[in-house]
Amino acid sequence: MQRTWLIAANWKMNGSAALVDEMTSVLANITNSQLQLLLCPPATLLCRFKTARNFALGGQTLSHEVSGAYTGELSAALLQEAGASYVIVGHSERRTLNAESDELVAAKLARAVAAGLTPILCVGETQMQRQQEKTQQVIARQLDAVYASQPELLAKSVIAYEPIWAIGTGESATPELAQQTHAFIRQHLTQYDAAAAAKVKLLYGGSVNADNCSALFMQTDIDGALVGGASLKPAEFAQICNSAKE
Repeated sequence: MQRTWLIAANWKMNGSAALVDEMTSVLANITNSQLQLLLCPPATLLCRFKTARNFALGGQTLSHEVSGAYTGELSAALLQEAGASYVIVGHSERRTLNAESDELVAAKLARAVAAGLTPILCVGETQMQRQQEKTQQVIARQLDAVYASQPELLAKSVIAYEPIWAIGTGESATPELAQQTHAFIRQHLTQYDAAAAAKVKLLYGGSVNADNCSALFMQTDIDGALVGGASLKPAEFAQICNSAKE
């Protein structure tokens, strides 16, 4: 099944107003009906982007609560008002540094969908888990926590496979290894909703750059990328986006 491409930038705790302007200018010339571009900057920069642009905006996380006395948190409504239509959920840095459990990730994803945001669910294993041959076990657990009791959410989700050992390390999974894991994810998702599993976009993340993206994008079950460090370099990010068009 042919799926449209999605190339998403996760700026993490980086960026500036100047980068917003430069990135907007560089990406202006990328046009393709089969390619969706997405930028997820720090929330303070969302409103810096003009409405006239050829890409969508997303948040990097959200609260599972609708509103209330939760200092420092961002609700789905606040993200939407700032211009976001997507939100990253369950990134490994949130799971590790902020102790986000599978249950909390599931609640956040459900809140995003209920509010009309498209969630990008991040799943992936550590280096030790891969060495212990537990990759599929870990990913199955992360997927089951979200979709086993809420299968209707799959059709409204994007899923990003990010091997934790490859995030920000410069070490990327080989295209063959990435495809193997993506194929497992798509197959595992069929138990929730076979039609949605065939259509859901599966992104690869983990030191994606201009040198390795073309080989990754040739794989059957890879529908785009969640790009970290390289997304802070407008020219390189544009090159990655153009590689998905070929």
